Amino acid sequence: QVQLAESGGGLVQAGGSLRLSCAASGRTFSSYAMGWFRQAPGKEREFVAAIRSSGDNTYYTDSVKGRFTASRDNAKNTVYLQMNSLKPEDTAEYYCAASTFGGAVVFRREMYRYWGQGTQVTVSS
Repeated sequence: QVQLAESGGGLVQAGGSLRLSCAASGRTFSSYAMGWFRQAPGKEREFVAAIRSSGDNTYYTDSVKGRFTASRDNAKNTVYLQMNSLKPEDTAEYYCAASTFGGAVVFRREMYRYWGQGTQVTVSS
């Protein structure tokens, strides 16, 4: 089992940057594919970014390509989401998630088994 804890959210002006972190418990973190999702009020939780277990492959939803970067440090059991050029429409609760399909980049929500509690990101215009 994996427990996940996000941090790094906050309030930022449009055009600014934030880096989210997701710390994982357990000794098998390096075997999990990791993903980032977000959920705005009144909307479905949506995929943002995914990174393979080895960290050598990533995938992004179109709206964040070129602005967000997912990375991971398996020695620290941590995955990151660097968010640059933030827009008001990026405002949401951000969640990290772990999938047992470690060899893939996983973008389907139902393929993630473990979820964090979320961290709020608010981008003001």
